[in-house]
Amino acid sequence: MPSFDIVSKLDLQEVDNAVNQARKEIATRFDFRGSKSRIDWDNKQIDLTADDEFKMKSLADILIEKAVRRQIDRRVLDIGKVEPTGGGLVKCEVKLKQGVPVETAREIVKLMKESKVKVQAQIQEDQVRVSGKKRDDLQQAIALVRAKGYDLPLQFVNFRD
Repeated sequence: MPSFDIVSKLDLQEVDNAVNQARKEIATRFDFRGSKSRIDWDNKQIDLTADDEFKMKSLADILIEKAVRRQIDRRVLDIGKVEPTGGGLVKCEVKLKQGVPVETAREIVKLMKESKVKVQAQIQEDQVRVSGKKRDDLQQAIALVRAKGYDLPLQFVNFRD
């Protein structure tokens, strides 16, 4: 029975490259000279630290620009609220969205059932498996999900015949 998986995966090596490029740009930019601004990365989230909110906005813009250049969709970067920390600095957490959240997975399953396309959708941890009898039905299901336009980048992988 033909099937495919709907996932939302992120290439962590590309994120690491984008963070390193952003660090290099911060080190060379004139407006960040003598600043305590920095970017910390621990494979789950990115921590931004800056002297004030203006530099924090510049720091976030640099990070987003470098991520987009590395083909990382900006929708996976969940930029948090700017909070003051000790020493006159401000901090912001950027969380990375990976996997299909349960609410979105339920919406996808509901969309498949309501569409009358002859496919079955199952939630499997952080992905959705869609199977059907015909390849054409699976292609219709992919078109349906793409047309819906979710707020996270979805990939259609593991297509089996």
